Amino acid sequence: QVQLVESGGGSVQAGGTLRLSCAASGYTFSTWGWFRQAPGKEREGVAIYGDGWTQYADSVKGRFTISRDGAKNILLLQMNNLKPEDTAMYYCANSHLYRTINDPTSSWRYWGQGTQVTVSS
Repeated sequence: QVQLVESGGGSVQAGGTLRLSCAASGYTFSTWGWFRQAPGKEREGVAIYGDGWTQYADSVKGRFTISRDGAKNILLLQMNNLKPEDTAMYYCANSHLYRTINDPTSSWRYWGQGTQVTVSS
């Protein structure tokens, strides 16, 4: 059973930075993702980390970087130049299947509980 625990969220002003972490335990699979959900909106993909590749939503390209520390089994999301529209609950996910940023979020098997990111203008 995969367990995922996010941390690192907080409140920052526009232009600020945050680094999210997702600590994983159990047997994990090769496809990882960061997602976010703002109030009243659907959950959306932010960044995907696969076996030797990454993929980003257009809205975060050039500002966010996804990476993974395999030795510690931690997934990271470095978020720079944050904007108010980045405000959301951020979740990490893990999948035993190949997934892209456009695949339905319902197709991801394992999820963390989320960490809140709030960006003020």
